[in-house]
Amino acid sequence: MADNVTSLFRSATAHSPSMAALARESDGTGPVDFCIPCNPYFPTPAMMDTMAARLRDIITYYPSSADTITAELCNLLQLPPQAVAMGNGSTELITWIDHLLVRESLAVPVPTFGRWTDQPMETGKRVDMFPLQESSGFSLDLTQYAEFIRARGTRVAVICNPNNPDGGFLHKHALVQFMDAMADLDLIIIDESFIEFADAEAEPSVVQEAMMRPNVIVLRSLGKNFGLHGIRFGYMVANPSLAGRVRSMLPKWNLNSFAEYVVFMLKEHGQEYTQSLQQVRRDRLDMASQLSSLPGLTVYPSQGNFLFVRLPVGAEGTVVRDRMLTEHRILVRECGNKIGSSSRFLRLVVRPQVDVRRLMSGLEQVLYGTRRGAAVPELGSGTSYSSGTAAVDRLVSATNGGGMPGLAAQALGTGTGLPGGLVAAAAAGTGMPTPMSAPAPAPAPMPMQMPAAMQMPAAMTAQSYGGPPQQSYGNAGMQMQQPTPMQQQPPQPVPQPQIPQPQMPQMPQMPQMPQPPIPQQPQPQPMVPQQPTPSGVPARNGLTAAQVRGTTGPGLAPAPATGWPAAQSWPNAAGMGQAG
Repeated sequence: MADNVTSLFRSATAHSPSMAALARESDGTGPVDFCIPCNPYFPTPAMMDTMAARLRDIITYYPSSADTITAELCNLLQLPPQAVAMGNGSTELITWIDHLLVRESLAVPVPTFGRWTDQPMETGKRVDMFPLQESSGFSLDLTQYAEFIRARGTRVAVICNPNNPDGGFLHKHALVQFMDAMADLDLIIIDESFIEFADAEAEPSVVQEAMMRPNVIVLRSLGKNFGLHGIRFGYMVANPSLAGRVRSMLPKWNLNSFAEYVVFMLKEHGQEYTQSLQQVRRDRLDMASQLSSLPGLTVYPSQGNFLFVRLPVGAEGTVVRDRMLTEHRILVRECGNKIGSSSRFLRLVVRPQVDVRRLMSGLEQVLYGTRRGAAVPELGSGTSYSSGTAAVDRLVSATNGGGMPGLAAQALGTGTGLPGGLVAAAAAGTGMPTPMSAPAPAPAPMPMQMPAAMQMPAAMTAQSYGGPPQQSYGNAGMQMQQPTPMQQQPPQPVPQPQIPQPQMPQMPQMPQMPQPPIPQQPQPQPMVPQQPTPSGVPARNGLTAAQVRGTTGPGLAPAPATGWPAAQSWPNAAGMGQAG
């Protein structure tokens, strides 16, 4: 593959170049793809042959209406059509959710899927980013996230489960308690685009719970788990009122004929689909085991169809990416342009073992050369940390590695971290439980060893909700034990001998000099919930997403706070029979 294909990455801001662009710049064939998170086992070759035979009809004629295709999908998934809206990819639904339902501010853990930060930024909203900590394996602590939301006064909360790019997973009972505690927010969005690949529990999705709540949307992807990114189809599930608002804005033919054909053929291939998901989960175990054998490479537990890895010290992600592409025709996802990540991290998609062996061979040559331990030299950036955005680098440096508590303290204008438990959430009248004490800091992640038992680490947030301790974490990773504090005996007082003190003669009293009045220290004010902040304005000296991105040009002027759309423009509760 020609060296000039690497120039395509230089112009990419928050995503990798498309496979079509890479193929055009080479000999017409793309590389082995470890970048795009797609199911490699579905559709089956026989299904592909059937679609190829129908290609002329598929691309020649109009598809059916979106209502018809949605009804067929709902029949397959056993969901009420009134609670579902299908989009031309999940990004189309993210766009409409932002325009219709996000009024002024949105909170999102980072790193995550870039459209959850970039889309509201483009419409002038305030995006409050909650940094996931490398020291805790990028796991999301829902208690701390809820405190962060209360402290910032954010009105919309986003959670990706499993999260992209690290594959972190939250159990259903923890998410349900979070939704109940945040019931006063304008909106809670649970992005389940990769939930089909999770096996940490039998029924991990919260779609049924979302339909019963007035402010919850669950977003689902079809392209990822069906292995058909190019078709561009996904769907959202919510109560009929929320789903109807979004559905009423979608074009009547926003779904193409390929999407219709695939949806209608799925009912005949349910067994093959289930088998493909099971094979991806097995491949995830095997791939994690092989990657963890590379010296200095850290593999994080994942419930997605990808693995998040940290390169050895001294290795720079863009160099590794370019050499893997030009020397070995392998495409990997370097994560330096993801907010909250850096160029030391790669996201590697789970693929069949024959492709993983090729990946391992390429990584060994690029990272270690002919002898292991000689890592790729790091680019001369003047800093050991690079998130791809200068403002995030400054925030990390300003907190001296203090992470989220330090950032939150800066945003609140105080010198302390967040209060323990959910004090702020309780002050706002929510039902979020307050833990008795702050959890001990998690140890720094070690390179993941894959024992024969393939035990999984327990999620670290369940105990903070009083839920049962988790015994396993899907099929990747290792058990993470909390350190046991040592029992210390209180020191015993040592008796001191009594020494007689000599009597000193009394001195004549001196006249007292008047003392200047001591200024009274201001009493700390109790934390109260913030009032809504105008659109595009940072809260408590924080940064807008545009400032974090370093792009505050004229194209990103704050949008006027126009409030909710006019009520008469919304459809009825069902949303059916309206203009699609």
